[in-house]
Amino acid sequence: MNHLSLRTRVIAVGNQKGGVGKTTNTVHIARALAERGRTVLIIDLDMNHCATRHFGVEPEAFLGSYEMLVGNEEAANLVLTHDDEEVSLPERLHLIPAARKLEGIDQALAQKSKFISPREVLRAPLASLRGRYDYIFLDTAPNATIPTIAAYLAADYFILSAMPDPFAIAGLNDALTDIRDAQQRGNPGLVLLGVVLSGVDKRTALAHSLSEFVESAFRMGDAAGSMKFHTSIGRSTVIPQTQKAGKTLFETHSTHKVTQEYRTLAGEIEERLAGLESDENELRVAHG
Repeated sequence: MNHLSLRTRVIAVGNQKGGVGKTTNTVHIARALAERGRTVLIIDLDMNHCATRHFGVEPEAFLGSYEMLVGNEEAANLVLTHDDEEVSLPERLHLIPAARKLEGIDQALAQKSKFISPREVLRAPLASLRGRYDYIFLDTAPNATIPTIAAYLAADYFILSAMPDPFAIAGLNDALTDIRDAQQRGNPGLVLLGVVLSGVDKRTALAHSLSEFVESAFRMGDAAGSMKFHTSIGRSTVIPQTQKAGKTLFETHSTHKVTQEYRTLAGEIEERLAGLESDENELRVAHG
């Protein structure tokens, strides 16, 4: 890998509600981008270590995000790759794993210094990794832990994940409030990249009402389109089967409809990023 040569996009994925396909989306979007030739890192920031287990990695077998956040290890030294014999990761997709010890992160940081802020715990590790990857995905917990707050305060972009659920709208609204709060309290450049709907059965009224809500409530601007990605991810029994096997759909069901949906979604994400970054460059030119 040609270090310090890439424009790295740091993307947090989350929702203030559990069970919304957040980790499944993180893992499969990252895997689809790796298939497109991008170099991708997932940092698991959830004490439930779902992303770590999704790749068949035992949470307590390796040092990971806990050691990175408390400053005991350099981030680059914690990265697991396809070349590590002890794990089975796809090519171009790397992982900093999580473990249950993240439950004690607050106490560990307080013992280091009472002046440490949530923003600081991710700022230096991410700075050391920028330029090495096309994408760094932050898989967050569904509650306001220090790692989750740090992700909001350090990410460039945020992807909201939602499933058809009676409480989905409340979860999305809460997460949107947190994004706006992060923008006002230390990360003004944070951009909501979009909303992914997954576990969707388009025949149900619940899926239809959630889609309509996101279409109307999450917009890029008065004259622009919806923040909802055009591609939604269907519901399928192969997803939990794949999770149990410690693989992704790309390894177990490469031609499945849902796998293809993730490929399409990854393309849509890159297209949206290209548009946003083009607008950003035009603004820079206009302002000298």
